[in-house]
Amino acid sequence: MFARTLHAIRLLRLIAQAWLGLIVFDIVALTGFSRIHAWVRASSIHPRTPAPSIDDTVWAVDEACVWYVKRAACLQRSAVATWLLRRRGIRAELVIGYRPLPFDSHAWVEVDGRVVNDRQQYRNVFTVLERL
Repeated sequence: MFARTLHAIRLLRLIAQAWLGLIVFDIVALTGFSRIHAWVRASSIHPRTPAPSIDDTVWAVDEACVWYVKRAACLQRSAVATWLLRRRGIRAELVIGYRPLPFDSHAWVEVDGRVVNDRQQYRNVFTVLERL
């Protein structure tokens, strides 16, 4: 019983941090994409013990997006997920890709070459522009 309550509290804390990350992203985005790029690149890996699972962290970002004041696009969701995962000691990469015809772009998060916050198929459909 106690372990479940503690896990629920940790998840709520993760959701709150993700929600705040969405706000930080929107504030940084006001100054342009180059600042978002710098924010993600500067987010370093901080080992934590015990670290929440990748799935719990990604779920918390998705849940925060449900309660956010506006729709969060893939870049915002992925940047925040990358930031949170790195804060928890996980080597996450923000990947930005595009498809030329018909033109489309997308962002997702990879850990050890595996897409963790979206469908694995994006690695095959989009050409990678940048890995942060």
